[in-house]
Order: sequence, then structure tokens, then C-alpha cells
Amino acid sequence: MVAPVFAGEPMQPPINPSSPTMLADDWVPCDPHQLDFTALPRVPSEYVVINDVRAKGNDPTKLDKKASGVNQHNYLVHHDGQFWAMWSDGPGIEDRVGQRVKYATSPDGLNWSKAQFLTPSPPNSGSDSPHYGTRTNKGMRWISRGFWERDGELLALASLDEAAGFFGASLALHAFRFNKSSNAWDDAGLVSKNAINNFPPLKLRTGEWMMSRRMFDYKDSGVHFLVGGVKSLSDWQSFPVLGSASELKAEEPDWWILPGNTLAAVFRDNHRSGFLYRAFSTDDGRTWSKPVKTNFPDATSKISGLRLTDGR
Repeated sequence: MVAPVFAGEPMQPPINPSSPTMLADDWVPCDPHQLDFTALPRVPSEYVVINDVRAKGNDPTKLDKKASGVNQHNYLVHHDGQFWAMWSDGPGIEDRVGQRVKYATSPDGLNWSKAQFLTPSPPNSGSDSPHYGTRTNKGMRWISRGFWERDGELLALASLDEAAGFFGASLALHAFRFNKSSNAWDDAGLVSKNAINNFPPLKLRTGEWMMSRRMFDYKDSGVHFLVGGVKSLSDWQSFPVLGSASELKAEEPDWWILPGNTLAAVFRDNHRSGFLYRAFSTDDGRTWSKPVKTNFPDATSKISGLRLTDGR
């Protein structure tokens, strides 16, 4: 893979895409799973609950499908002078029929507005549905997918599909636009059919946007990346990482931009190797090196990678 050269682009040492090393320092043991995370330094912080799901009761041993609930898939952004948070808010335990997306705002990250619904009730799947709070393809759910700051405008992304498993055949990614006049979110349209992202799009050096894509049959078809989003919200090209899931059972991909504009992506492994896999792209997400199992432990939950201001 050969990347185009952009004026003013910093020169970086070559990356070895076959290297398994992702953690390297004197404090890293031979078996990274033996890391003592409790001994790591802690950053001083203040803690606040934005929306307390315990008010609805969440004891799965005493499950009342209409009363108990779960909050997950939380995203945070600072836009227009305030913080915005969004999350999936559903009945039962996780991603069941009737789940919607909520949001709240804050001027300082500590004092939050009352949570309100961002998405409408999923079609024919409200609290009056006989399927509410269950796992079935006869009902639908919304899943929170993050805030997208596009051309100075704040959009909220959410996927919609049947709630039987992961994912339903009608899976689609939608956008919502905040309406200051009504203080509510309006439907901004379809972003992509047969797609669920993991984090909202980031802008590439080309001016295009990119985000990960899993299709409803991703356990067979594998992970893709969507590139585009410039001409319209729904203008995307899809590029596979491996072409199928025969070699890597990738789950919940994340990616970021390295100095020099090489892209790095990491993937959880549903083969349960216990480690993250990593791949690189030097042509803005069109092609990817073969994912390699790294020495970075897989927490078997959602991961988030980023580039620090000092380049790390």
C-alpha cells in the first residue's frame, strides 16, 4: 500500500504491520494479562451520575420487563459551549424490544439537565407492545451510536433493527439533527442501510469522513469501513478489512489517525484469544494490512483509542 504525499506532512518512521507489539515498556510483564491495573496511577477526578437507571430497578433476578432498565453505549461531546451525552436506555438487560436513545446536556460536565428521549419509540415496539422488553424479531430497538460534528452542525447517530440478536436483517444507521427552536431532535434521514458503526465518523486528510461498519451478518461478512459523508449524509463507499470473518471474528472495531496520517485500527476478538488485533491503512481506509494479534489484553468490552496531543 502506498499513500499519497501531502504537503507539510511530517515524516514518520516506517510501521511494521506484522508486529504484535502494542504494549512496550519496563512495566509491561511478559504476560500482559498479569498487569496489575490497580497499581497504575490515577488521575484525580470528580464523579457524577447523569441518569440513574437504578431508579427503575435493574435486578435481573426480579425482572419486571416494564420497570427494570439499562443504560449503555454512552457517548460524550463538547459542542456549542456545552457538553452533550447520549446513551441507549432500554427495558430489561441489554438491547431489547423498545429500547430508545436518551440525551442530556451540561455547561461544565458536572451539572446535567434532565434526561430526555432523543429518538422516537421504535416502530410498533413501545411499552404497550406485547414484545416490549423481550428479545424477538417481532420488535425493534434503537442503539446509541454517537455524536457527529459535521460542518459545524451536531448530529446524533442511532441504529435501528430487530431485537432478536446482533443484528436484525433491517439494520440501518440513522441521523438526528438538534432543533433549537423546538428543543428536540428531528429525523435527519438515513445514513446507511445495513450498517452499525462503533464510534462516529472522523475526518480524514482527504476531507472525507470515515467510520467502522458492521453489517447484520458481520459474523460471516466481517468488518468494513465506510468512507465518504461529504456530498450527503448517505454518500459512502464500503471497504472490507479481510473480506470475510473466516480469519478474524472481529468485534467492536475502533481506529485513529497516527502522525503522518497512517490509520491504525484495533479489533476485539470473538475467538476469545484474549488479545486485541491491529491493522494499518496508508491509503485512507481503502485497503488494510492483515490484522495481527497484538500483546494488548482484550477486556471483552468496548474499547476506545485516541491520539494524545503529544503525538502518542
